[in-house]
Amino acid sequence: MKTSFRVARIAGIDINVHVTFGLILLFGAIQWGSQFGARGALFGALLMVVLFMCVVLHELGHSLVAKSFGIPVRDITLLPIGGVARMEKNPERPVHELLIAAAGPLVNVVLALVLYVATDVGAVLAATPAPDLAKQMTPSLPTALLWLFISNVFLAAFNLIPAFPMDGGRMLRAVLAMSLGFGAATRIAASVGQVLALGFGLFGLVTGNLLLVLVGVFVFFGAGQERAEEQARVVLGTTRVGDAYNKNAIALAPGTQVSQVVDHILTSYQPDFAVMQGTKLLGVVSRDDILRSLATELSDAYVTGIMHRDVLTVDAGLTLEEVREMMAATGQRLAAVSRGETYLGLVSREDLAEALLVIGFSKAQEARRQAAARTT
Repeated sequence: MKTSFRVARIAGIDINVHVTFGLILLFGAIQWGSQFGARGALFGALLMVVLFMCVVLHELGHSLVAKSFGIPVRDITLLPIGGVARMEKNPERPVHELLIAAAGPLVNVVLALVLYVATDVGAVLAATPAPDLAKQMTPSLPTALLWLFISNVFLAAFNLIPAFPMDGGRMLRAVLAMSLGFGAATRIAASVGQVLALGFGLFGLVTGNLLLVLVGVFVFFGAGQERAEEQARVVLGTTRVGDAYNKNAIALAPGTQVSQVVDHILTSYQPDFAVMQGTKLLGVVSRDDILRSLATELSDAYVTGIMHRDVLTVDAGLTLEEVREMMAATGQRLAAVSRGETYLGLVSREDLAEALLVIGFSKAQEARRQAAARTT
């Protein structure tokens, strides 16, 4: 099921809206409609639309700087909690990550300055005490401009908090990585983020601020996920895909029928099958393809009729991390491993996940052995 829909394309980047995005429009409508009726509801919904236009500009700031460094950006997706720019790979140089991360909040700072200078926001803030400001906000253009000014200031400040997955956390990691390397920098930045997250959560519980508690949960797990992702990059970057593919996989001939593959499925754990003509790879058939054919086809089809011909091909000399990045960039879960013109075998995302576990446990065991040897 499709969960997001493209609404625009800017600088070659798709702008998508998630199916849950309507919730934030509903929130804005209820928030303003409860006080000002139908007019307020419309005002609140439109305010959210304009706010998320600012979010798009924020994400475009990240994306355009990333593209200037040769990092392709797949798309930007708007969610009720904000926007996400999906890049095909992570920056390899700390200074690049620093500039990419800083570009988003900088956009919000510029927007806030434009609103401050081009309107009477400064005069309003100077003349109105903070406790009375919310009471004087009614559906109007001056209110919208003031609200957008405050929102952009908040977006810039919030994203500069030095905690993953916010931009400030990435900026902190980039600065640390300049002297410590990405691995150590990620561990430190993730730990700082989780400590701050616990602080947000505890303060939110004490003050009864549920939103702050949710922010703390979001930051805590986001920081943990970033640490795990960096560990995966390090582990998978130490092994070549030519050493990790299944060397004993069953291959199918072009004349193989679906009923014959069923026997292989029942007697092996192999989920994907290469269809070969001599030493040439014709395509790939998965377990799901076979089951789908059994459920929908009346005749016993040949595998060449249901196989996938467009298969990602990777060189055996690449690391598992490089292959994982290529899979993410192309949206494929499977790759054919080759050495020159010679096909070797298949590797899938599931294989990469299993390799991550095995290699990770092996490295941990080796570290324990070395520690034990030093103490004896």
